Amino acid sequence: MIYKSLDLQGKVAVVVGGTSGIGRVISKGLAQAGADLIPTGRRNDLVHDAAAEIESLGRRSLRIACDVHERSSIQTVLDGAVKEFGKVEILVYAAGITHRGPFLDVTEEGWQNVIETNLTGAFRTCQIFGSHMVQRGYGRIITVGSLGSYLGLNEVAAYAASKAGLVSLTRTLAVEWAKYRVCVNAIVPGVFPTALNKELLDGTPRGQEFLTRTPMKRFGKLEELVGGAIFLASDAASFVTGTTLHIDGGFLASGVNQ
Repeated sequence: MIYKSLDLQGKVAVVVGGTSGIGRVISKGLAQAGADLIPTGRRNDLVHDAAAEIESLGRRSLRIACDVHERSSIQTVLDGAVKEFGKVEILVYAAGITHRGPFLDVTEEGWQNVIETNLTGAFRTCQIFGSHMVQRGYGRIITVGSLGSYLGLNEVAAYAASKAGLVSLTRTLAVEWAKYRVCVNAIVPGVFPTALNKELLDGTPRGQEFLTRTPMKRFGKLEELVGGAIFLASDAASFVTGTTLHIDGGFLASGVNQ
């Protein structure tokens, strides 16, 4: 029997960036834990597929596409969720992009594109959904950070800067909204192969360096992120806010591995 406080039955969740990669796996996991769930992203076909997967688990969902570059688009998701379900109690911000290249070659347009999605999009989304949660006096917000939130990663300056800013934003919102019973935390994955980073990891010196620095000597499996997400989304985490949960095979704890 699942620990009662970890049961998400009756909760309503939105996962922004929930149609692929990390967000898609977290969406499925939260639904399996009992939540009705709206997975959203920019592509209508992926939104439809992800929502159908949620419904196949016996949960309710909606098909609403969302572009985090547009405030009105994010507001449409909240309005649709409230109209259909009456509330949103859980928000996961998993939208993210990256671009690898030497810092001296990064254009302002390229820099802004990464910051706009990974950080400014989180600002818009947390402001819109956070307002709803503050008014209701309850909420769980989970952002998805990165090893780059803490460490310098070669040739991904904009990505690392955006993810460092995202963790800082997470902590700040946790402090500001604690009195409203809105808990704001971050999951910080280690190295998990996805479509976003696959080319950077498979059989490359960069991938081997990550493995060398990971005490468990392997990459993570996306399903290994689900338990942490369920915990932070649940009533079991009612006294947990401003925390970054590292799911990284020991990477950030690592000093000398051999």
